[in-house]
Amino acid sequence: MADTAPFVRVVEADVPSVATAGNDEDTVAFQAPFDCTVTAVEYVPEAAVTGADTNSRTLSLVNKGQAGSGTATVATLALTSGVNAAAYNERALTLSGTAANLLLAAGDTVQWRSVHVGTGITDPGGLVRVTLSRN
Repeated sequence: MADTAPFVRVVEADVPSVATAGNDEDTVAFQAPFDCTVTAVEYVPEAAVTGADTNSRTLSLVNKGQAGSGTATVATLALTSGVNAAAYNERALTLSGTAANLLLAAGDTVQWRSVHVGTGITDPGGLVRVTLSRN
């Protein structure tokens, strides 16, 4: 039973930059190692990001499932006015208010999504850190 004992694992993945403000980027972050619940998501950018209202960027963690077609948003951060991210300093994403969106099955593919709003702002890329708790 030791292999099913409750425990927490932190998964980290490098995420690419989006140098052109009007572009988007979707990339595979990781695959769930076991049935789990996402309990925290942090983004550590390689350069400072200053949020803006009209032209901004939204960062999300999305559960694509095992078939790659899932759409459940696990966590998100809208980089709007007053919502900034300092270089090399973790910034928490807001976890989904829908409990089912936080559940991952072993083998689910989890995607990092960086989407521009309006004409957008650049995304320096960096690291996404996800805390998982075994179900």
